[in-house]
Amino acid sequence: MRLLTRTDVERALSMPDAIEAVRRAFIELSTGSADIPPRAAIPLTRHDGTTLSMPGYLREAGALAVKIVSVHGGNPARKLPRINALVVLIDPETGRPVAVMEGGYLTALRTGAGSGVATDLLARKDAETAAILGAGVQARTQLQAVASVRAIKRFRIYARHPANVQAMIAELQPRLDPSIEILPAQSPAEAVRNADVICAATTSATPVFSGADLKPGAHVNAVGSYQPNVQEIDCETLRRASKIVIDSREGAMAEAGDLLVAIARGAISPDDIYAEVGEIAASLKPGRENDNEITYFKSVGNAAQDAAVAHAIYQQAMNANLGLEIELSRDSM
Repeated sequence: MRLLTRTDVERALSMPDAIEAVRRAFIELSTGSADIPPRAAIPLTRHDGTTLSMPGYLREAGALAVKIVSVHGGNPARKLPRINALVVLIDPETGRPVAVMEGGYLTALRTGAGSGVATDLLARKDAETAAILGAGVQARTQLQAVASVRAIKRFRIYARHPANVQAMIAELQPRLDPSIEILPAQSPAEAVRNADVICAATTSATPVFSGADLKPGAHVNAVGSYQPNVQEIDCETLRRASKIVIDSREGAMAEAGDLLVAIARGAISPDDIYAEVGEIAASLKPGRENDNEITYFKSVGNAAQDAAVAHAIYQQAMNANLGLEIELSRDSM
């Protein structure tokens, strides 16, 4: 079995390759060739945390994986990651575990890749300006994903703590084409008003920008909230969106607070949900149809993404001889 650290995972798979893996996973999810049981959650209320188990199998890709992920709100104060995760990749033919890999970065990578797929299908082709709300690990991969599918000339980043924004800029600027600007924004409105693409990747329980600030033709990726009572994006954004797109109907209707709160308040109805992103990727429904429509993609995360990206990471790690080969058991002689 191959053991892959976070460094191995980061080295193994590029964002463009992750986007392609997740694109295929979304298609499998929306066309019925993925087996994705509901994720099981264990609330850890006294520790301000939740631990989830997320199994998934993609029949076409032959990718079978289980992710165990814990989200603890108090960890940043302990100088620990808010999200910790482990992914086990399994050979579907034999049931043998073939790899164990760090799942915190994998989660950020596959979430960013999901927004990359949605941005490619829904954002204007001539998009040049993007806004990132948040400055954590998830925000970083959102920026990288958008830069992978559109010729963005300028990113504006807003977060509650300016020092985190500066740290994100210092980390990512050297990785991008020198012609791309990454600038801090003083407010959400400053970041959003002229943006063609907006990515919200925060831990906020309340809306992080006003939908009134969106310009015609804007595309919004919302990935931060994953609980039914947490609303990262306001009702006005949902009202203005001509296409509301989700990663999974089942997951969205159970967990997407952005949608559930808006439905409960009468701002939208369940019938306003246009499509799963996999339906658009599979050409079953059209994506953006004109330059003025506002589009919105909501992701609560899906094990199909984890399985696809874990499988791709393992293949690349084997090709590059990354990680450590270990033996869990030895047959009796």
